[in-house]
Amino acid sequence: MRIVDLSQPVHTGMQVYPGDPEVTLSTVATVVEDGYQVASLHAGSHTGTHLDAPLHSIPGGRAVDAIDLARLVGPARIVRCTGLAARETIRWSDVADQLEDLDGIAMVLFRTDWSEHFGSERYLEHPVLAAEVAEQLLSAGITVVGVDTLNPDATLDNGDELPFHAVLLGADGVIVENLTNLAQVTWDRPLVSVLPLALAGTDGAPIRAVAMQQDA
Repeated sequence: MRIVDLSQPVHTGMQVYPGDPEVTLSTVATVVEDGYQVASLHAGSHTGTHLDAPLHSIPGGRAVDAIDLARLVGPARIVRCTGLAARETIRWSDVADQLEDLDGIAMVLFRTDWSEHFGSERYLEHPVLAAEVAEQLLSAGITVVGVDTLNPDATLDNGDELPFHAVLLGADGVIVENLTNLAQVTWDRPLVSVLPLALAGTDGAPIRAVAMQQDA
């Protein structure tokens, strides 16, 4: 089985959404001094590659540990929308031809290659998905959407408005953010897992996202 890791490594000082808790990963016990090694991790629920549960932006929405895990593992459609300008909006008309015949597809992942800028200020100026994309995907039965950016909505100068989040999470959908390495998934219908940590009652959680190709 071929496996592509779609996750950003978690490390001290890694880029986070502006205002989110900073990430600190440190060693608190060592084999030499203590007979075992243990690390301490301080991080927010939206650290690195992570899943947004409805509770993230919908009052009373579903928490991350209440999401049916069967929704988070399955065949994926990767939509290529590369070569975009900073803050460019992706509309349904731009991607509709890649989103036909979604029968049996569990999730849709948008590949912009903006993950190449992860860790830089430019990463904050990522392209965004129009709310109409969420509406069309929901009408096709897709409730799990992933992006290789910090946010499907605008991160800078957004006026605290998250229209894509409002539509998808408002319909009990989930959003996966900060994916990477989507260009390495070169086969159709990859089996993708975006299982989150079981953080009880929280609005989101880090995930180890992977794409798999089973041997023929």
